[in-house]
Amino acid sequence: MIAGYKKPTNINKIKVLIVDDSGFARSVIAQELQTDPEIEIVGLAKDGIDAIEKVKRLSPDVVTMDIIMPEMDGLTALQHIMEESPTPVVMLSALTTSNAEVTIRALELGAVDFFLKPSVLSPLGDAQSKADLIAKIKLAAKTTTLKNLKPRLLRTAQPFKAPHEAQGAKNPNRVVVIGSSTGGPRALMQVIPNLPADIDAAILVVQHMPSLFTRSLAERLDSISILRVREAQDGDEILRSRVFVAPGDYHMIVTDGHLHLHRGPPVLGVRPCADITMESVASAYGNRSVGVILTGMGIDGTAGAALIKAAGGMVIVEDESTCTVNGMPMSVIKAGHADYIVPIHQMAAKLTSICLEKVPTRKATARRP
Repeated sequence: MIAGYKKPTNINKIKVLIVDDSGFARSVIAQELQTDPEIEIVGLAKDGIDAIEKVKRLSPDVVTMDIIMPEMDGLTALQHIMEESPTPVVMLSALTTSNAEVTIRALELGAVDFFLKPSVLSPLGDAQSKADLIAKIKLAAKTTTLKNLKPRLLRTAQPFKAPHEAQGAKNPNRVVVIGSSTGGPRALMQVIPNLPADIDAAILVVQHMPSLFTRSLAERLDSISILRVREAQDGDEILRSRVFVAPGDYHMIVTDGHLHLHRGPPVLGVRPCADITMESVASAYGNRSVGVILTGMGIDGTAGAALIKAAGGMVIVEDESTCTVNGMPMSVIKAGHADYIVPIHQMAAKLTSICLEKVPTRKATARRP
């Protein structure tokens, strides 16, 4: 028997394959994960080549994948796995700029989520960190949207950036808040790149992830989109045809036509929180506000959607058929706040058509439900 895990005995458990080039890390992760009665470690792999072979042979329910490995790295292995044996993958990453860029690419290619390793000597960190990884594994095991993993982009070449005069006008017709969590980066890559350069809206993105990763997400979206995408900075002016991504660990609000960032307490356990941004947009822009809720766990976006509706704005949610996790969209639907329920590959077209509809400028009438 391979040292570091027990022989599988219960087919109802979540079967996990651990991929890491460090024998120490493999052993520690295996021992810690199988303290949970719902998880069974079915194999350990030392690099990407080993991982591909064991995914085929062992058919795990979830793979935890290190990024930096010899012979074949985690990103390359992920691409092979998604093409040959689609399996939910949770990437294990260190908090560095280079790892953030690779992790965003992994999420684009189909990884369900990622986990930040606290350190080399303590791969899972404290009890809370271990619980977080276990929760991510259990969530990954429930995902059912691994088919058609390649984002349906309208443009595959480096996009032509529209001239400055085509973007950046003040007083956009609409101000859109997009909230997303687990599965969000890949969903965003099927929405933002498919929006036209002259869309008469400013777009604010609230994705639950750490700061280095939101910066890398914004840079990746900018590289594949006609619209200009950037991580928001305090004081940014809200302009037409611009996309601003809330930086990790900061709430983003709108005041007097500008973005403001603050580190108030987490709301619903997250910072940034979509509800916070949606509330401020509903208050500032009234019936010109649009809420978009994409894949994610939890209920973030539900209270914000209620405020946008109360202000006369519109709310769109992602259809369950394309969600990695249907928690956030379903919460909005159950609360009765969704105007449209749209699969992700139709989201850009629906959002564009809404932004083409002129709305009268009037004082915001947002109120708490």
